[in-house]
Amino acid sequence: MKISDIRATTVTVPLEAPLLHSNGAHWGRFVRTIVEIETDDGYLGLGEMGGGGESAELAFRGLKNYLVGHDPIQLEALRFKILNPTASLYNNRTQLHAAIEFACLDIVGQKLGVPVHDLLGGKLRDEVPFASYLFFRYANPETGEGEVRTADQLVEHARALKRQHGFMTHKLKGGVYPPEHELACYRALADAFPADRLRYDPNGALSVEESIRFGKAIEDLRNDYFEDPTWGLNGLRRVRSMVDIPTATNTVVITFEQLAANVLDLAVDVILLDTTFWGGIRPCVKAAAVCETFQLGVAVHSSGELGIQLATMLHLGATLPNLTFAADAHYHHLTDDIIDGGKLPYRDGRIRVPDAPGLGVKLDREKLRRYAELYQELGGYTYDRDPGRPEWYPLVPNDRWADPAVRLTPSLR
Repeated sequence: MKISDIRATTVTVPLEAPLLHSNGAHWGRFVRTIVEIETDDGYLGLGEMGGGGESAELAFRGLKNYLVGHDPIQLEALRFKILNPTASLYNNRTQLHAAIEFACLDIVGQKLGVPVHDLLGGKLRDEVPFASYLFFRYANPETGEGEVRTADQLVEHARALKRQHGFMTHKLKGGVYPPEHELACYRALADAFPADRLRYDPNGALSVEESIRFGKAIEDLRNDYFEDPTWGLNGLRRVRSMVDIPTATNTVVITFEQLAANVLDLAVDVILLDTTFWGGIRPCVKAAAVCETFQLGVAVHSSGELGIQLATMLHLGATLPNLTFAADAHYHHLTDDIIDGGKLPYRDGRIRVPDAPGLGVKLDREKLRRYAELYQELGGYTYDRDPGRPEWYPLVPNDRWADPAVRLTPSLR
């Protein structure tokens, strides 16, 4: 069995409403690059990479001659072909490797007639729990619906998601509004769902001092963890020393060197494993084993996935013995998916792990074509350029806690 062809197709899939992020960033739609790998004996494996567009397609095209003829079972050799230390000095190929590894595991599972979770050691759970992953949002520009700006709107949105999907954990993506406003919103969530778990993630937008102040103000709540309140291991280490909530990250511990540094001088209690950022499912499994050895927590992270990467998250989550937290997923914000059968359903806040051979998902060719055409029509998406907050990206003054000039409605500035 040898790789005979590699194809990459960029798609864009609409969201229910634009999602706001820290430092002037926002998502109005998801742009993903779908990878298909064929073998000489007729198997087709699927992979997925975030964003990229034409540049990602060119990168996969450039790897084609390099990888045609490679046996998909030889995953360690594949890793060294793409990620050997010397080559990586000149190329950031981690996410490319992830998408190719997804497809190779899909092929191997199909070849052997087993799901990917069996290739990883076997599943320990049939379903993976997920958090609601709440965002401040602009209204949908076509319908005028979906705005989330105030505490009341946030609670109403969370209630609707809980009714529809059954979430028992609620994560608020912050770093958008002044901290005192987001604190009020977070505490409103806690009041509305006193039996549920909570987590807050401002994407590193707060200073260490703001992070400590915010963390001390929520210590009494049912927090899973305090995710990336500030930037860097040393900043998180200072926050951890002052706040009685576990710290978590998906930004400053995404390599084994960073994981080793964290073990040697602890700054982060919970490592968020992203199958794209870590370079594949197998690196996440390896990282989880290190965390198990050193008694660090792990959770499955989301990076704006469609159904192919979601399947990788499910297979990962099914196999980790030390997974004690609900996973993240942007998935419920999507209006559609490019996999056969449409979006995978939530039930009681969980998604069932696929049991079909390989990743267990197939492409809907019509939707792949439709959303590829939509990408060609709309072009790429600039994640860090929010027309409602054009002045936010450089730096907001550090006295945001009390500055009345920082208004709460960026779209009205």
